[in-house]
Amino acid sequence: MAPWRFVIAIAGLLLPGSVLAHQVIGIADGDTLTVLVDQEPVKIRLANIDAPERKQAFGTRSRQSLSDLCWEKDATYQVQDVDRYGRTVAVVSCAGVNVNRAQVERGMAWVYPKYNKDRALPELQERARAERRGLWMDKNPTPPWEWRKRR
Repeated sequence: MAPWRFVIAIAGLLLPGSVLAHQVIGIADGDTLTVLVDQEPVKIRLANIDAPERKQAFGTRSRQSLSDLCWEKDATYQVQDVDRYGRTVAVVSCAGVNVNRAQVERGMAWVYPKYNKDRALPELQERARAERRGLWMDKNPTPPWEWRKRR
């Protein structure tokens, strides 16, 4: 990880109220986007959730959903952590919408039980499941962490 990225990540962890705003320049999948920080791309993994992988059912739709929410918009984010791949893990808002929650509400991501710190997410997921939104249209959707284990 570049030294300046480490400084940004640590500053975000030490200053939990800090919010940074940057233009979204890339959408990798339903839970990862890239923002431009001082003319450098920074990958952000959405905290608390796990979206279907690209080759998994609803992977493409989940990516499109995040794109609809954030592409070329300014994103504000609160850093929660840095993952083992060096990505910033954050709660992100685009155009005033908490996209971590929106992806779950739309049925485009699961609450990631191993890492979730947002108490509102399980209820949002249950509502999406009950209303058969997004990936919940499938009778037995496979969470991405299980899908990755099988690969």
